[in-house]
Amino acid sequence: MQPVLEMFAPDGFDLWPVAEVESFGYLPLGGGLSPAEVGTAVMHIAIAGCNDIDPDGDRPTRPADALDRFLHGLLTCDNLFAAGGLRVTDHSTGVTFLPGCCDGLEDWRDWHQFVDGGSLLGFGHDPVSPVAERFGDTVRLTVNADQSDSPVIELSVTELRHLLAGAERDLADFLALAADWASKHLPRHCTSVTAALARVLDLPAPATAPEP
Repeated sequence: MQPVLEMFAPDGFDLWPVAEVESFGYLPLGGGLSPAEVGTAVMHIAIAGCNDIDPDGDRPTRPADALDRFLHGLLTCDNLFAAGGLRVTDHSTGVTFLPGCCDGLEDWRDWHQFVDGGSLLGFGHDPVSPVAERFGDTVRLTVNADQSDSPVIELSVTELRHLLAGAERDLADFLALAADWASKHLPRHCTSVTAALARVLDLPAPATAPEP
């Protein structure tokens, strides 16, 4: 089980170095990313449609500075979104359960509620509807519930808990890496960017140096 972000190729982005990515692919998050890959992840979270919206209500207006303007949504939105989720691969069969459109990476703790409560957990809708179901001590992950012959992954509840613990470690490792990256590439916004990433990943923010 891997936490992943959905990718698209950046078009003319030049506020910090980013890696070349395949559009509509996924970037696994963890502690082994290169600085450019971390920059790519931060860019994708900042530019996500629900985060990069025009201010309204009590939110301040967008600043004129290009960097401040780009980061505005990430730093001022109350509810942040990260396209992606948790990807599960059965290496014995080659079946991969991909995140859907209705349960982003910011909702990854829904998996814990699913394991504890046992109710059906849906991740998307037509044309692809990934679904997780629990039958006693067995969890069934259906790649596309809209297809009667959809591939499935079956695993024990105990195994899923183990996989979730690993995914949380990967997210924490990524967040620590992102905090270090922000201290070098976004020194004026290091603390606030790290805090925003911690909120979207639903994790405690690591300690950072004071912003200049």
